[in-house]
Amino acid sequence: MNSNTVLQAVGYFSTVLILISFLMTSVLKLRLVNLIGSAIFVVFAFLTQSYPTAIMNVGLCIINIYFIIRLLRSKRLTLMLPIALDSAYLRAFEELYRADIHRYFPNFDPNASQADTAYFVYYDMDPAGLTMGRRTEDGTLELLLDYTIPKYRDASVGRFLYPHLLGEEGFTALELRKPTAYHEKYLKKVGFRKENDCYRLTNNA
Repeated sequence: MNSNTVLQAVGYFSTVLILISFLMTSVLKLRLVNLIGSAIFVVFAFLTQSYPTAIMNVGLCIINIYFIIRLLRSKRLTLMLPIALDSAYLRAFEELYRADIHRYFPNFDPNASQADTAYFVYYDMDPAGLTMGRRTEDGTLELLLDYTIPKYRDASVGRFLYPHLLGEEGFTALELRKPTAYHEKYLKKVGFRKENDCYRLTNNA
């Protein structure tokens, strides 16, 4: 295999990476894969002396790095607001993401939910997630739904939400019973501890 063939393969590989990135629903993954593809394309463009292409991809690398840093600092850009359980907007959101919600919370039924509390988490005023729960007498919020849309699933929404619920909202603890295997891994990652038949998070966790 000669050097020209290898160089062409590098060019095609970087192109494929960039195209694949646009198929990803996660914004962070999209940016990361696009960054890698653009960086490889910069090398390819310089080696083939295609300087306009190199300059364009350097620009794409800078843009991707900027938005990756912005996503990783999402706590500064995130807002949580309560919403009425009879809100038409809440029902429209549940309907829009019904299939995905059922995938991660198969036992959640919005029409038969015992929730008495609901919050939307916004990222730059874009609805990133919905949390619904039931207050208990001891001040615990039993989470019935803790959903983040695919677009922001890597934006550390929970790292903003849970401290806010335990702080400004005044809950003494957060509990979630019988999570799916996927959500169980996430709960462990953000600090929940298994206690009997549920996962629990407190300010002392």
